[in-house]
Amino acid sequence: MFHPTTDRARQRGFTLIEVMIVVAVIAILALILIPNFTNARAQAQTATCESNLREIATAAELYYSDVQTYPISGNVSSTLFTAATSGTVYLETTPIDPAASDPTQPYAFVQQQASALNNTQAGYTITCPGIHAAFTLTKLTENGNSTSPHTLIYASGYGLESQ
Repeated sequence: MFHPTTDRARQRGFTLIEVMIVVAVIAILALILIPNFTNARAQAQTATCESNLREIATAAELYYSDVQTYPISGNVSSTLFTAATSGTVYLETTPIDPAASDPTQPYAFVQQQASALNNTQAGYTITCPGIHAAFTLTKLTENGNSTSPHTLIYASGYGLESQ
């Protein structure tokens, strides 16, 4: 004999409504969390680039303190920051920008000579090869509303800037 209450009690599983509610909750959580992970990755790339720029600037200043001139202009590498006379290496490894479209793209180092005519001192600029999202540069940009991507620059005497 068929007993609906006892036969149902023996059946185990979820109803379609229960499964749909669980899927909907998971979808809502995913919609909330995925953009946060994307933003965190972009902010980590920018922080790494800023750290790399500071590391290169430190190597340039150490080079200058020993040689009394900044390294020549060129792509940043450990050979660019090696003193010719003493063989001292000021930058052990070549930094890589995680925001660069091509991971082999190097940071660019441009030496600026002192000029008595323009009353300028010797210096340098270091340009990052990657493009960074504007929301990750709020502490560097003058206009926090800008949505266009930026390149990071480290200029001697000024520090980090975005362009």
